[in-house]
Amino acid sequence: MLLFKDENTFDIQKVITHLNEFWGLETTDTDTVKKETAVFNINGQMVAIAEMPAPVPGNDIKNVASLNQMWWPTALEDLEGYERHTLVTVMSGNQPVKERFHLISMIIGSILMNSTCLGVYFTPSDLLLSRKQFLNYTEALKENEVPFPRWVYIGIRPNENNRFSLYTYGLKQFGKKELEIIESAEKVQELYDFIINIGTYIIEEDITLRDGETIGYSATHKIKIKQSRGVYLEGDTLKLEL
Repeated sequence: MLLFKDENTFDIQKVITHLNEFWGLETTDTDTVKKETAVFNINGQMVAIAEMPAPVPGNDIKNVASLNQMWWPTALEDLEGYERHTLVTVMSGNQPVKERFHLISMIIGSILMNSTCLGVYFTPSDLLLSRKQFLNYTEALKENEVPFPRWVYIGIRPNENNRFSLYTYGLKQFGKKELEIIESAEKVQELYDFIINIGTYIIEEDITLRDGETIGYSATHKIKIKQSRGVYLEGDTLKLEL
């Protein structure tokens, strides 16, 4: 969902032109699109962009802003009084999940670059991102890379002993187990980089990690993997024992 201050959202024809020229995508069936609801095809995949003349129902934005406070601490202030949101949907097809995520991200990017959109609520992962945060990964998308922190939420929990726990939320969309690192003494930036690198590898290569295996940056850098009940998430997760 894209969040807007008022009815001055975006020109759908400019967005379609941007999809063609900036990303090199092929759009078809665009002759009858309307501002309120646009249904057309991109590279043979049906997509829908629908404007909703109201805020996101309920307390979703407030709740998700609290969850993402570390990444966008001024979210509630920046979004105060927003009045509209836009839904972007890539219809189910035979494309892999990763390709659908790439496509929806490019559509969102084109809307952001042609509007005054305040931010993006990426519902599959409970991510709330400012326009700047999302657009920081534009070049990665153009290079067909996986913008992992824009697709998967990464939670960071410190404890009283200055140890850190990290977890992912969103790998399940790709049919994978979520990852957790529990109370590690390693530096938090190193843990963050590691979970991003492993998560990116999982999505890019469609790898399924299993209980008892090891993973690392080299043949000598081996991190044990253990599957057990999640500490910060429901169900089983894969613990990376750093």
